[in-house]
Amino acid sequence: MALFDYAPAPESRAAAGDIASTYGHFIDGEFVESTGSEALKTVDPSTEEVLAEFAQGTEADVDRAVAAARKAFTSWSALPGAERGKYLFRIARIIQERSRELAVLESIDNGKPIKETRDVDLPLVAAHFFYYAGWADKLEFAGYGSNPRPVGVAAQVIPWNFPLLMLAWKIAPALATGNTVVLKPAETTPLTALRFAEICRQAGLPKGVVNIVTGDGRTGAALTAHPEIDKVAFTGSTEVGRAIARTLAGTTKRLSLELGGKAANIVFDDAPVDQAVEGIVDGIFFNQGHVCCAGSRLLVQESVHDEVMDALKRRMSTLRVGDPLDKNTDIGAINSAAQLARIQELTAAGEAEGAERWSPACELPSAGYWFAPTVFSNVSATHRIAREEIFGPVLSVLTFRTPEEAVAKANNTPYGLSAGIWTEKGSRILWMASKLRAGVVWSNTFNKFDPTSPFGGYKESGYGREGGRHGLEAYLDV
Repeated sequence: MALFDYAPAPESRAAAGDIASTYGHFIDGEFVESTGSEALKTVDPSTEEVLAEFAQGTEADVDRAVAAARKAFTSWSALPGAERGKYLFRIARIIQERSRELAVLESIDNGKPIKETRDVDLPLVAAHFFYYAGWADKLEFAGYGSNPRPVGVAAQVIPWNFPLLMLAWKIAPALATGNTVVLKPAETTPLTALRFAEICRQAGLPKGVVNIVTGDGRTGAALTAHPEIDKVAFTGSTEVGRAIARTLAGTTKRLSLELGGKAANIVFDDAPVDQAVEGIVDGIFFNQGHVCCAGSRLLVQESVHDEVMDALKRRMSTLRVGDPLDKNTDIGAINSAAQLARIQELTAAGEAEGAERWSPACELPSAGYWFAPTVFSNVSATHRIAREEIFGPVLSVLTFRTPEEAVAKANNTPYGLSAGIWTEKGSRILWMASKLRAGVVWSNTFNKFDPTSPFGGYKESGYGREGGRHGLEAYLDV
């Protein structure tokens, strides 16, 4: 047995609780059947096993949900902030109590490793509800006027990479500020949103304050274009974000978009190599690279390129790919067949354009959607793998000589969501951060999140901020 071989340590699938064979929508505090007959299926990406069928939301379903949210808005927005905060505190505590159940369900439906859902996603979900519960009775001190008012009914469309966390990012500030919501989860990962509906009932949340309508992009389009919606919040692809912006142009609806990214992780010659390598690995292989702010472009100073690459390859060789419910797994399953095909297409393009591809020896399971951690060297800034968002465990490596060149290469992208800087010089960190056109800049770390800190992008990465005091603004009429 090699050093660091691990025996299987699987979490029990039974911890996820009962998964119904079919699901309807959650409207006005009740689970209801769709007005249409079409159903979609959600599968376990690690096995391709069908987990459940769920309703394809129709325009009539969206109408019902929006009407329920509109009706509930009058009484919910009239509640004192302290009373609204009590509901959010209650939701946060229930999430903590049911965290094991939710973590296992998220891993089954999404494909990400249990140690990530258990140790990252669920603690952050609860933290966001706790944080915004605290703001609910302090809105006059948030800096948005002495009497900030809620916007109204919010349409919220979330992606599949962090299903429950993205739900928390959107629902918590909306409820704290007195808004009601209609949320559409991604069509490949609806299960934790539907379980959250149960939590809303368990917490005694008034009917209609939170409504969940499932379905694919057709349902999302009907929701975001609905005439009775006051605010749209979307996290997802830049392409869909553009379509929503075109639909809302000329209306009075508020819009915030958190879209794609192609973040640069910049390593200088004075950086602690082992620490930087851990940040590189966390930046691109966390959640199988299904992260909008993933550090998918590695910029390494020429003088330490070989040293960093050798250390990176050694570290990649220790990553464990496999069963998402195994507590020793580092990289789980790709979320869907469609996403796997997208990753395969772009990596094939990288090879065709002349980049050098490397992956560690890795035995992938025979069933499910899998992709080995991959790094490309000899990458040009014109290569597709350096310009397009792959949204998978694929890293492109470029080099630079001077800080000015690093900034130019880092900013040479249509995106602007995040960046990372690795150096011992504090003055260099501050100078780089002021020059990088990115909404979030991490120094000597990567992919660190906190509910008190705002998150959002520039350029094609969207506009608006989520998290922190800044996250309140999108849901206040100021």
